[in-house]
Amino acid sequence: MTVLRGASVALRPTVPEDIPALAAIRATPEVRERWRGGDDLEADLATDLQDPDTRCLTVDHDRRIIGMIQWYAEEEPDYRHAGIDLFLDPAVHGRGLGTDAVRTLACHLIDVQGHHRLIIDPAADNTAAIRCYTKVGFRPVGVMRRYERGLDGSWHDGLLMDLLADEVLR
Repeated sequence: MTVLRGASVALRPTVPEDIPALAAIRATPEVRERWRGGDDLEADLATDLQDPDTRCLTVDHDRRIIGMIQWYAEEEPDYRHAGIDLFLDPAVHGRGLGTDAVRTLACHLIDVQGHHRLIIDPAADNTAAIRCYTKVGFRPVGVMRRYERGLDGSWHDGLLMDLLADEVLR
């Protein structure tokens, strides 16, 4: 896969050399709250990179690693779609870089990979993420009740959002 270029970010295949920087971002309280992980985040990321069903892309901005975006595909012809997830360094939140990263990947998945539908599933209380995804054209589909366990052990709702190919806001 080649490097995907957005207005401000570049998305490139994640390589093992990216792991320390990505683990440091995953360790920030804001990201860890949403992405969790074990005691060894570098090992967790190395495992993610070995998953043949998930494509991990490092998000670069101004020649600096600011996060990771990943995607997977459901290839069953009658249900074909792709799903996206990402995390960014809290130091760059609120600057439109997440929107740029999601839009860049969404356009690639639609235009190059041929997907007609994309999904993303932020925590239902993650208003910043929901706002970001809405700017790309994702729409709420429904609340997935008690969808994931939080760091405190309690269950939290998730919001399923989807985007059809002709709805992407370019």
